Amino acid sequence: MDAGLFTANNVWMMLCTALVFFMHLGFSFLEIGLTRQKNTINILFKNVFIICVGLLLYYIGGFNLMYPGFEDGDGGFLKFAGFGIDAPEGGMTPDYAGGGYTWWTDFLFQGMFAATAATIVSGAVAERIKLTTFMVFTVLYVGLVYPIVGAWKWGGGFLDGMGFYDFAGSTLVHGVGGWAALVAIWLLGARIGKFDENGKPRVIAGHNIPLATAGVLILWLGWFGFNGGSVLSADPELTSLTLVTTCLAAAAGGVGAFVFSQILYKNFDLTMFLNGILGGLVGITAGADQMSPNDAVVIGAIAGIIIVLAVALVDKLKLDDPVGAVAVHLICGIWGTLAVGIFGAMASAEQFFTQLTGVAIVGAFCLATSFIILFTLKKTMGLRVSEKEEIEGLDDHEHGMSAYADYRMNDH
Repeated sequence: MDAGLFTANNVWMMLCTALVFFMHLGFSFLEIGLTRQKNTINILFKNVFIICVGLLLYYIGGFNLMYPGFEDGDGGFLKFAGFGIDAPEGGMTPDYAGGGYTWWTDFLFQGMFAATAATIVSGAVAERIKLTTFMVFTVLYVGLVYPIVGAWKWGGGFLDGMGFYDFAGSTLVHGVGGWAALVAIWLLGARIGKFDENGKPRVIAGHNIPLATAGVLILWLGWFGFNGGSVLSADPELTSLTLVTTCLAAAAGGVGAFVFSQILYKNFDLTMFLNGILGGLVGITAGADQMSPNDAVVIGAIAGIIIVLAVALVDKLKLDDPVGAVAVHLICGIWGTLAVGIFGAMASAEQFFTQLTGVAIVGAFCLATSFIILFTLKKTMGLRVSEKEEIEGLDDHEHGMSAYADYRMNDH
């Protein structure tokens, strides 16, 4: 391979790594914007903890658990290549990964993905989970569950062998986080005041919608790296197609959500618009390299409609998800994964069934593991803060500080 092409590929992958890192700021802004200001420090602390600890866990063992080097006869379920990371012979040359990037770029790009699963959970459990409990959960889920599931497809495991396809993680990232978020909000229970005495949901308004909007736009920008980098090279044709389908799905998701929400509720709901954009992004992620622009628009628009229905369903089930994480990441993640078998280059009944099987397997594993982890923590450390702490705010009780200088002069 030409040295210039190898360098260009690697530089693109490093840029995509930076964009995926930038997504953590987007998640942070979105979460604090859609929740109350008395819990801002707590949410920011969790997000900073996730990226720092996630990278360290991926270095210690996650990378080698996710890419263990499955061989014939291994079964493709679980294998571990050892602790720590060390570049193999030829890892810095075009002989590694088809000249798409170096070993170190590979580690860092994949490491940025690893923390995202716990970030998804962070938003769903906001304003009522114990910080120490969440930190322990993050270590176990990001350190073990996420790389094991990732190995089944991206590490050459049994899902890859059966033909399951997930380009950039509708199931392997967003679904993994979404299933855990569902279990967590079920075990935690709703925030105080979320449902009235008749079980009807009340709106608990976020304190900074401009920040939430900025967060979504940052996440959209970050998806250029999330999906664009998943091409695993700077291939002009595939990279440009992937970015086009990603953007069109996001736009269609936003429009689909706000239009459908307006039809149902007769108001132009900005938060639904924002979550529709994210739903479109999650929906296209599994097949962004396989779809035409037309396919992407349809997939995104359907994801936007799904968001409105899914948010209503979560409320009807009396589950409290402050940022809509289950609707966006889990339900749209399932939709996006199944869409691979319906649209684009891989569309067929056989592929659809393979996608459905993969979703079911990952869902069962993540439901079981997240329940075991969270239920054990509930019985030992406890999951939820006290009523007093929740009412007065986690910033005061968990951190002893406030996010804004005039906070104590304002209504909580």
